[in-house]
Amino acid sequence: MNLKELVGLESAKYVKDGMIVGLGTGSTAYYMVKELGRRVKEEGLNIIGVVTSLKTEEHALELGIPLKAIDDVDHVDLVIDGADEISSDFHGIKGGGAALLFEKIVATYSNEVIWIVDESKVVDQLGKFPLPVEVVPFGSENLFRHFQDKGYHPGWRRTENGEILTTDGGHYIIDLNLEVIEDPHALADELDQTVGVVEHGLFLDMIARVIVGTPDGPKTIEVP
Repeated sequence: MNLKELVGLESAKYVKDGMIVGLGTGSTAYYMVKELGRRVKEEGLNIIGVVTSLKTEEHALELGIPLKAIDDVDHVDLVIDGADEISSDFHGIKGGGAALLFEKIVATYSNEVIWIVDESKVVDQLGKFPLPVEVVPFGSENLFRHFQDKGYHPGWRRTENGEILTTDGGHYIIDLNLEVIEDPHALADELDQTVGVVEHGLFLDMIARVIVGTPDGPKTIEVP
């Protein structure tokens, strides 16, 4: 088993009968969803899944996990998702899989958030991973220039054939190549107030625990 699979299996243990579970997106969350599908089928686990992307929805339906839309539930008990970077003070960057908007919406309505990562994602300070900013297409070229003027080294997120990627929500993503983010809260506030920005990949003050895949097996860190 690879590290991603091990942490995916470990995280699924936190899912109990009767829960409404947020199902994350990405290569690590894939294994968690797969394990929940197995438990539904083989153990009769009774859960409702709320997905964070169309890709995860497809996977969950194939596995027979009952699903509801986020607007058809009044809360989510637990969301389990991957992250692209986690800092030593437990803030994160997400959105490498282009699902940051839906991921943040589901996390916001969740009672508990668990992130599952391999140890390469754990860093001292955020910023080496490009920060995804989801933007409306209208005026996006001007927004791109604005980020250039700020010295944020923006780049368009593109598909494999070179076209600008469109998210599940119908938006574009501009990745900011910042190298280091000295003050994540200040940057989050700035982006929140920037017209045309729908959402950004800074996930701050959100998580209850992190499960990290190490060569010695999964390590669970409770966030103080």
